[in-house]
Amino acid sequence: MLCDTYSWEDTTYQKLVPGNTNFRKHALEIFEAGSAEKSWYGIEQEYTLLNQNSRFTTHPFGWPSAGYPGNQGPYYCSVGGNVAFGRAVADAHYKCCLYAGINISGTNAEVMPG
Repeated sequence: MLCDTYSWEDTTYQKLVPGNTNFRKHALEIFEAGSAEKSWYGIEQEYTLLNQNSRFTTHPFGWPSAGYPGNQGPYYCSVGGNVAFGRAVADAHYKCCLYAGINISGTNAEVMPG
């Protein structure tokens, strides 16, 4: 999902104005003006896989059955089969994006199991 951000300007004219982090609006103006520049956006999509083999469907996949996994250090970018859970699902998602024509250059399992 791509979103623009706007803020309500409570002045005499009371209007929505682009938020100070809304850089997409400025990029759109440049590209609509017929610029020869090509757009490249670095969009990071994050999601958590939930365990469906449990009576607790809100339990992240790969987490211990009770409690929480250890500190994020070993899980950061999930190097190794003992800390990378759901790799087949992530790979399938990657392939679906490519098949749908979405230019994607890679994935990484980041921060936590699941």
